Amino acid sequence: MMVGGQRRALSRSAGFASGAVALAAVFLASGTPIPLYARYRVEYNITDTDLAITTVAYLAATALSLLMLGRLSDHLGRKRVGIAAVLIATCALVVLMNMHTLPILILGRCLQGAACGMASTALTSWVIDLAPASPGWLPAFLTGTVPPFALPVGAMLSGALAEYGPASRTLMFQLTAAVLVLLAVLLMFSRETVVRRAGAIRSLVPRVHVPEGRGRLLFAVGAAQVTTWSFSGFYQAFSPAITVDHLGTSNPLVIAVVFSSVVVLSPLGGLLAGGARKATALRAGLGVFVVAALIAVLALHVGVIGPFLAASFLAGIALGAVSAAGLATLLQRTAAADRAGLMATVYLISYSGAAIPSLIAGQLAKTVEVSDIATGYAVLVTVAALTAALTITRRRPRGESRSGARTLALSKRGRSNPDRSQQVGALDD
Repeated sequence: MMVGGQRRALSRSAGFASGAVALAAVFLASGTPIPLYARYRVEYNITDTDLAITTVAYLAATALSLLMLGRLSDHLGRKRVGIAAVLIATCALVVLMNMHTLPILILGRCLQGAACGMASTALTSWVIDLAPASPGWLPAFLTGTVPPFALPVGAMLSGALAEYGPASRTLMFQLTAAVLVLLAVLLMFSRETVVRRAGAIRSLVPRVHVPEGRGRLLFAVGAAQVTTWSFSGFYQAFSPAITVDHLGTSNPLVIAVVFSSVVVLSPLGGLLAGGARKATALRAGLGVFVVAALIAVLALHVGVIGPFLAASFLAGIALGAVSAAGLATLLQRTAAADRAGLMATVYLISYSGAAIPSLIAGQLAKTVEVSDIATGYAVLVTVAALTAALTITRRRPRGESRSGARTLALSKRGRSNPDRSQQVGALDD
């Protein structure tokens, strides 16, 4: 595809679609091993603690990728880093095709985590860069709901093929890898949105990027993300135990449904939040999520799976509303040059909020029942949601200064900011 010595790029809309589908495919691929966990437990003597550690490894790899590679696409370009993420996801599937020991599972999941971390910044920023002007809520909707939605879709497709298809251990990995390779080719012919610039090596130095004036807002959205991501991390680590111990089945499709229940309806919540005031949607989403999580935990204690799944599906709708409203608020006044770094910070908080509780829960799983572990998650969800809601509601005192651009430390200026409406109103748009 050469014209006058120049490679012909896909149209802006085609590049936007390719980037969005690639983003979905990377996260879809990361969901494919989860329905097979129950079989791994039986055939390879992998325990619930091992699976929790695997989840932590995946989340930690994602967080490390975000911390070190989150700003790389600002320097090398969205296309290069996005294609790298797709190819790493493909390599992870090749590793998982040969799964027969815990180290191989952990290696495959770490590669998937690295791919998701890179996609969370490069591909989301690319989608935002190429997004059409209307509707204005579309970029935040896609970047906020595609990752949590694609992952359970991948799990359910994998579970269905594992139970009812041929080559149950490898077919889903093979099909997904083929799709990823095709998408990598499409991305090669998509247009770049960032001019390559110096500083790529320096960008690898771990740094948390907080754009000027975004400190309080990022804290609120981060607490909201911890609320939803921590609870979904519980499902990722313990869905096999929930299904086998409380449903009495090791059917991979049922395991996938249990895992997916807390996130699969998130796009519906994102759509509902799209037309509402963002602060209102965020508060309402947090409230519904907490109530749904408490009902799910109570149902798990009682041992009634119907209410557990119903509450989990409701939590998924609320999760979508929280993610879409929070990201839309953050992105609203963020310059293009700050998007990749900001998205890296948001997802770093999100993945850390899932990984740390999973690490603790994995150790507790040796002696504590899953239902009691779920109670601990309910407490965490409630505290994080209250923190987010109170931060959103609290208005900045008149004399308080705006927070400047910073890395790990938040520097403050000594003078008051006369433009108080811009500080206070950011969450009310």
